[in-house]
Amino acid sequence: MTTSDQLELLALPPSPPPTTQPPPTTQAAAGPEAADQPGPDAEPVLVARVAVDTPLPHLDRLFDYAVPPELDPQPVPGCRVKVRFAGRLTDGFVVGVGGGSSHQGRLAPLAKVVSAEPVLSPEVLGLAREVADRWAGTLSDVLRLAVPPRQARVEARPSTPAPEGPLPDVDDEAWHLWPDGPTLLTSLESGGAPRVVWEALPLRDPAVAVAEAVLATLRSGRGSVVCVPDARDLDHWDTVLGSVLGDGRHVVLSSAQKPAERYRAFLAVARGEVSVVLGTRAAAFAPVRQLGLVALWDDGDDLYVEPRAPYLHTREVLLTRAVREDTALLLAGYARTAEGQSLVASGWARSVRAEAVTRRRAWPRLAVTDGSVAGGAPARLPHEVFAAVRRADGPVLVQVPRRGYRTSLACQDCRTPARCTTCEGPLAQSGRDAQPTCRWCGAAAPHWSCRTCGSHRLRAPVVGQLRTAEEYAAAFPGREVVTSGGADVLAVAPEGDVLVLATPGAEPRVAGGYALVVLMDTWLALGRDDLRVLEEAHRRWFNALALARERADAVAVGDPALLQGLVRADPAGLAERELAERSEAHLPPVARVAVLEGPVADVAPLVDARWTPSTEVLGPVPTSTRPGEPVHERLVLRAPRREGPALAAALKDVQAARSAAKQPPLRVRVDPHAF
Repeated sequence: MTTSDQLELLALPPSPPPTTQPPPTTQAAAGPEAADQPGPDAEPVLVARVAVDTPLPHLDRLFDYAVPPELDPQPVPGCRVKVRFAGRLTDGFVVGVGGGSSHQGRLAPLAKVVSAEPVLSPEVLGLAREVADRWAGTLSDVLRLAVPPRQARVEARPSTPAPEGPLPDVDDEAWHLWPDGPTLLTSLESGGAPRVVWEALPLRDPAVAVAEAVLATLRSGRGSVVCVPDARDLDHWDTVLGSVLGDGRHVVLSSAQKPAERYRAFLAVARGEVSVVLGTRAAAFAPVRQLGLVALWDDGDDLYVEPRAPYLHTREVLLTRAVREDTALLLAGYARTAEGQSLVASGWARSVRAEAVTRRRAWPRLAVTDGSVAGGAPARLPHEVFAAVRRADGPVLVQVPRRGYRTSLACQDCRTPARCTTCEGPLAQSGRDAQPTCRWCGAAAPHWSCRTCGSHRLRAPVVGQLRTAEEYAAAFPGREVVTSGGADVLAVAPEGDVLVLATPGAEPRVAGGYALVVLMDTWLALGRDDLRVLEEAHRRWFNALALARERADAVAVGDPALLQGLVRADPAGLAERELAERSEAHLPPVARVAVLEGPVADVAPLVDARWTPSTEVLGPVPTSTRPGEPVHERLVLRAPRREGPALAAALKDVQAARSAAKQPPLRVRVDPHAF
């Protein structure tokens, strides 16, 4: 497959980095105050091309500045500078230094070189430009994610280089259950760039397998970037990478780090002292030299979605890097996303999974019950769950869909949802003796009465893990009951006959694995109105089942017809069916979707706007707002993947026009993770 084919697959415009063929620049009226341009007989002026830190879409381009001869230090590509822009001093990065400019006016001088440290590499600059274009954002928004704030004291000190001793030998034991696993390591060690979507198995620590892949890449003289969802995963993977690679051969990059610690790790990579980076989404732009491998664990986790504009996804950033820098790709997880399956279906990546017999032996034996008794209503503690917990010889994990105590309340007599009399928000209860309070404004409702029937009795349609913990503690007095969720997430559970109740994503590991895993109220996870509801629910269930010990049991409470993918232990089959359904509905990753949100008066004119030849306009529809907030509308644009770059460019034009007219921007999300 050619590079252009790969770029089309990823829906990225095949444009070169700005430092190679920069876009036209101009000193616009809103730009910096200008200095006189030398005449044709004057001595040539050194010109610096600068990416100015401005969020305004209509100024999303590079600007030329004259470099005063007396400026000390002189600017180098990638360094931080101060420039006069729109009448004020503004930060920026020098992206190139040359002897001329295409601008036919006057050039303002650079105000200051903040630091001669080149912190923005040409590779990261080109990546940031493509990412900004892909998500209809601005370069400055992406560069804020790519380059951490400067710490002068840290920058003044040299970075500690990686040890110079020989690297350990690659051990392929962690990959023996996968027929293509050892071949993958051999290819990486010999300098190859395989691209695989890997389906991990329980009881085989995925961190060890990925670390061996990183070691194989390192032995070929190349670096790696490894991303994991959150800090809890980061701590474990950091320990594993250190044990496999040896101390000092990798750094950790995370937005949760202290600023000095993060900048120290960033500089070690930018200076070429360390070539392996482990981190959360903040590590996706790490300036690793001679990058050979990008790896992502559990790519369906919504923590990989940047919550600020342009709302990019770490998976897509790493896929872009894999294409731009011709690196290997390792997309790994216990479950598989539709995006991962689309890479396999297109032939761009290869599926690496164990044989069916191995998969069924590795995953726990799952029984499914609807929780009913003799056709009656489902019980809070079904008999099948009660009996399985009684039989379990060892720790038990119970996954509860919601945290809290009683997360929503309704009338006991007529089932009308209980609402706050102040703001119409939903009422909830935080404990056995706690008063009902509003989840929105926090107002207490001690004397609540139903507006429909006048009843004062409340019930809980949805029960959280704290209330469930009370029920299990009463049912199993011989077991210690612990909870994990919300602000109190356990990394490791105590050993013994412990019963752990955890919300999805907060399940702690336990030495030797759980003897039993229970998935409670699976209907609740499938009841959300969301594009990824089925994929996300199965991802969380597979992640919980993967914590079981060998030949363990599992019980799921829900509809047996909807849980057959868990019973068969077939994540790839689920992803294949999900991708087929997305294809029929023309939804990502098969199509490109953009969601625009804003005031009614601003969204309405866009309904009849010219987008791309095949763009479908869906809506507008009102968005949910709280009382007192202005009414907003949502407009959905859907286009074929091949028109993705053109649609993003059209969206940027809309934002640029609003910016030039000094109007507030609309909220634009391209291929949102959830909508």
